[in-house]
Amino acid sequence: MDDTRTRIIFATMKVVRQYGLEGARIQNVSNLAGISPGALYRYFESKDQLLIECFTYVDKRAASIFDHLKFEPQMMLTDPLGAIKNLWQPYFQFWVKHPDETIFYHRFRDSAFFPRFDKCRDASYFNSFAGMVHDFLEAFPNLRQMNQDLLWLHVLSSTVMYAKYVVEGVLTDNQETEDTVFQLLTTGLSGYLKLENC
Repeated sequence: MDDTRTRIIFATMKVVRQYGLEGARIQNVSNLAGISPGALYRYFESKDQLLIECFTYVDKRAASIFDHLKFEPQMMLTDPLGAIKNLWQPYFQFWVKHPDETIFYHRFRDSAFFPRFDKCRDASYFNSFAGMVHDFLEAFPNLRQMNQDLLWLHVLSSTVMYAKYVVEGVLTDNQETEDTVFQLLTTGLSGYLKLENC
């Protein structure tokens, strides 16, 4: 990605963190990015387009975590919650380590604008994650008894929400917090993680 474009995206996330989505102004973003508002508009047609580009940039970075994880099918069968934790932990840690991205992402997903955008967006960059979910569903058909959209929305959105609490200082950034968040997110899953022949 072009350096100036990236600079604008990171400046936007900082501004949104400070002023919120509604309070973010192109002038604030351009000042922080070190360019004129006119130059910014050469890269992005509008504030809405800029916010969408920021969200997509962060969403793709988060999705790429799953592209690089080593997924062990054998562990999934012998220690399913351990396998889930191995996949979830790097995702949670990504958000904790990127405060501007986390607060921006949470605010954007929580906005009135997001549901309309979500209906038409291409999230194919989450294919690696979707493949892992498919493997779990194949191994543990009982999971299909749960509403899949609700389950994964709960896990992914709640992960970002708890990471936001960490970066805002509401929760302590330590192993105990991480373990507790994981337990909260997976409570109730163990009953569904049984092999069909058990």
